[in-house]
Amino acid sequence: MRVLKADDVGKVLLKGGPARVDEDIPARFRPGDRVVTRNINPAGHTRLPRYARGKHGVIHRHHGVFVCPDAHAAGKGKCPQNLYSVRFSALELWGGDACARDSIYLDLWDDYLDPA
Repeated sequence: MRVLKADDVGKVLLKGGPARVDEDIPARFRPGDRVVTRNINPAGHTRLPRYARGKHGVIHRHHGVFVCPDAHAAGKGKCPQNLYSVRFSALELWGGDACARDSIYLDLWDDYLDPA
């Protein structure tokens, strides 16, 4: 298992967010498509927040193909996948106490999504 040392955190943060990959991988979803997030519980790293697992949303935007952070963090290589901005209603994520007008946008990879 790879371990990030405290002295290296600054260097890693300077690299920025996920890395775009120049590969032609067809997008599974288009803006407007309804999706449901998978209810996964991996032992290691994931960028799919627990509060968003098993929830319904709508593809807002397709960002392109990027390194999948779960596979990369586990030392499995880049595992390039499409990355989407997914809009969730606050009610879907937080329940009846949330404001019905609010939405939350999460950037999520193909491995996290299924058609609704």
